[in-house]
Amino acid sequence: MSWHTVVDVAAVICLVVGTFMSLAAAVGLLRFPDLLSRMHAGTKPQVFGLLLLLTAVALESGEPRMIPLLLLAWIFQLLTVPVSAHMVGRAAYRSKHLHEENLVEDELRDVVARAGEESG
Repeated sequence: MSWHTVVDVAAVICLVVGTFMSLAAAVGLLRFPDLLSRMHAGTKPQVFGLLLLLTAVALESGEPRMIPLLLLAWIFQLLTVPVSAHMVGRAAYRSKHLHEENLVEDELRDVVARAGEESG
C-alpha cells in the first residue's frame, strides 16, 4: 500500500464522516421542535463536519500552502457560528419565540425582567 493510497483513504473517510455530520445538522434543523434545539443542531455538527471536509481538501490537494488558508476558514467558522447562535437565541428569548416548557432552568428570566424594569 503506497502513501498516496493511505492519504486517499483518509480523505474519503473525512469526506464521508463530514458529510454525515453536515447532513445530521440539516436533519436536526428540519426535525427539532423549537428554536433552541434547532440552533444546537445547526451549530455543533456543522462546525465539526466542516473541519473534516476541510481536512479532506487539505489531504487531497497535497499543497502545504493550502493548510493556512483552510485553517483560517475553519477558525472563522469556529468563532462566528457560536456567536451568531448566541445572538439568535437571545433575540428569540426576548421576543418569546421559544417553548418555555422545554427549558429545564431559566437563568435569564430575572435578568431580562430587571432590564425591563430599568428601561421602563
